[in-house]
Amino acid sequence: MKRTAGLQRSTLTTRSGDQLTYTRLGLGTAPLGNIYRAVAESDADATLEAAWENGIRYFDTAPYYGRGLAETRLNRFLRGRPRDDYVLSTKVGRLLKRIPAEQMTGHTHYFDTPAREVVYDYSRDGILRSVEHSLERLGVDRLDVLLVHDIDPVTHGSAAASDAHIRTLCDSGMRAFDELRSAGVVRAIGAGLNVTETAERLVTTLDLDVVLLAGRYTLLEQEPIATFFPACAKHGTRIIAAGVFNSGLLAGGATYNYCAAPPALIARAARISDICQSHGVKTNDAAVQFTGRHPVVVTTLVGAVSAREVRCNVSSLAKSIPHELWSDLKSEGLLDPRTPV
Repeated sequence: MKRTAGLQRSTLTTRSGDQLTYTRLGLGTAPLGNIYRAVAESDADATLEAAWENGIRYFDTAPYYGRGLAETRLNRFLRGRPRDDYVLSTKVGRLLKRIPAEQMTGHTHYFDTPAREVVYDYSRDGILRSVEHSLERLGVDRLDVLLVHDIDPVTHGSAAASDAHIRTLCDSGMRAFDELRSAGVVRAIGAGLNVTETAERLVTTLDLDVVLLAGRYTLLEQEPIATFFPACAKHGTRIIAAGVFNSGLLAGGATYNYCAAPPALIARAARISDICQSHGVKTNDAAVQFTGRHPVVVTTLVGAVSAREVRCNVSSLAKSIPHELWSDLKSEGLLDPRTPV
């Protein structure tokens, strides 16, 4: 296996006593599900190959990413690779139902995907069906990590709708997790969210090994420092830090949470970039390194749509960043003063 500078490994011990070894950087596959734009099959293959060649051994996906497309692309890539050589996670909560192409309706950030309708289901039966379908699309017989996906008020339109889904998860869905773990199909359980309040509620209510938190712990915002990360430390839950570029805003783009960024955040990102440049540091390098400096973070998950992007993300980990950069960001009020750097 190719060893790349900066790709250290971190071990997560699950509630059942299993140990999962994460590389310092993981590959998120939402972009390979054609988010924002269609990605050619050759580019998707090259992206995944570059991740492997550069030492990445953690891959995260979900049925929602391209309505099964990301999982299917991972199937082709993982086929023939030793199953114990990588960590694989996918998600539950959205079942995919095949429909005629002309019936594809509703707003989506994904393009040129299979004709499948999304049906929310956090029940025992829904989770078991979702896992069965994901295993088939992925071409594997077990998952390392299974995450409850987007069970928050933002996704479901209201706190009441989110609460109803959480009740279903607690009353029924958690039985599926127990059954899957007992059967050896799943080794660790958790949640994949981009709403800190919901993530904290689940950590303090359920026995989760890990939370994939997207976009909430970045150079741009550090809300989880206040109460969520301390709750994770108390309950023995580790964090997979994702969305480190805040949907592109910290990588020179103008989107935030998959939408046009508000002017105040664009200005804040520009100030962060100016301070990084004053220290001779690229903002994306600082963004990739920042998240892993917190002790509850087990790995940083970054998406890519090309081999070049993968290589850039990996090289970011090896860049030298002066401590004065973090100090200046704190003194300017751009980093929470409690942030470990």
